[in-house]
Amino acid sequence: MNYQVPFGRGSLSFAPPAGMTLDVIAAPTPAPLPDFPAALASALRHPLGAPPLRDLAWPGAQVCLVFTDATRTCPDDVLAPALLAELHAAGAPDAHITLLCATGLHRASTLAEKTAKLGADIVARYRIVDHDAQQDVVSLGQSEHGIPLTVNRLAAAADLLLATGVVEPHQYAGFSGGSKTVAVGVAGEPTIAYTHGPAMLDQAGVRLGNLHDNPFQAAVREAGRRAGLRFVLNVALTDDGQPWAVAAGAPDAVHDHLGAQAQRASGVTVTTPYDVIIAGVGFPKDQNFYQASRAATYVALTARPALAPGGVIILPAPCPEGIGQGTGEQRFAEIMRAGADRPAHLLNELRARGFPPGAQRAYILAQVLERHPVVVVGALCPEEIAACHLTAFATIETALVWAQAHLGRPLRVALVPHTLTTVLTVG
Repeated sequence: MNYQVPFGRGSLSFAPPAGMTLDVIAAPTPAPLPDFPAALASALRHPLGAPPLRDLAWPGAQVCLVFTDATRTCPDDVLAPALLAELHAAGAPDAHITLLCATGLHRASTLAEKTAKLGADIVARYRIVDHDAQQDVVSLGQSEHGIPLTVNRLAAAADLLLATGVVEPHQYAGFSGGSKTVAVGVAGEPTIAYTHGPAMLDQAGVRLGNLHDNPFQAAVREAGRRAGLRFVLNVALTDDGQPWAVAAGAPDAVHDHLGAQAQRASGVTVTTPYDVIIAGVGFPKDQNFYQASRAATYVALTARPALAPGGVIILPAPCPEGIGQGTGEQRFAEIMRAGADRPAHLLNELRARGFPPGAQRAYILAQVLERHPVVVVGALCPEEIAACHLTAFATIETALVWAQAHLGRPLRVALVPHTLTTVLTVG
């Protein structure tokens, strides 16, 4: 029998070798909204915890609308026009509106990516700026827990700060969305360094799918408040990118509302751990290994992993951008090349000396490699994968044969086609 796993904008077909059992595991994601435009309009008319946007805006206001970058599947081509229409209904002119791309420490977005994200009309009509975490940021002081809070200068100077976002499982925040597009996406390097450093990431509550007593999420929310984020428009998406829920309003209220729904919609519990998990990624996260490696951490670092001790993670990802081209991605690659062959030693080193933002992905991935082999399938840059001390194969079948020889037993395999929207645990 042939199975399919997302791969780039298409899929990869494979047939497990004889003697292996395979289960396909999918989260119970709700059906898409039958009328998304109507649901979006209703969310804007009836926001959560805030007045309607057209009541918050005024003709003379300087507005900054922060939108997600190309590594996120957020439908900003629909969300941004809806927000802009509300602003214009309040009398805000085009010249008073800046759209700020939340790149974090990723590379700047291309014109083609901006156009795909926002539409050609918006790109031609409005001022659009890519965030630079190392320049054009201002300090907001420190949080109550000593976190340095920094944000893009344009966001800080705005009379009205807005953001889009998608609510989905997140390794640190529990679920993305809410204030995170601003708090991390347009933060300065000091904020990203602290929130993504070992002192934060080693705390028990900082984990995938956790919404309660999560210090990372608390830091995100405080940063959003200090930056003056007033209004967000967020969605939750099916595995093929169709909205199944939408909410607008105050960042925390929106995140509480959609996060609780997403938590129920993403959770899957199995009774017995698997020997191998094939962790599907899909576009756009599988365009570089930095982003694609999230799937391995989502599998291995849940509260109760569904992967047996020493079990193998197979990660299908074409990675046409290699390891990744941004500052954070290059820092990740440098650390992986230097020490991922000895993950326990690498973890001790990173805990002792710390690491710059972006390198946290190496810190998290090393925790996986300490427990599980990770095999990358179909990468267009196998030599770069090998340089990071991971195994690369051309096909899933070859990877499964290797896994069986490595483990020395008949394999119980799980295929998780959409790992990044699935919180898989054993219980």
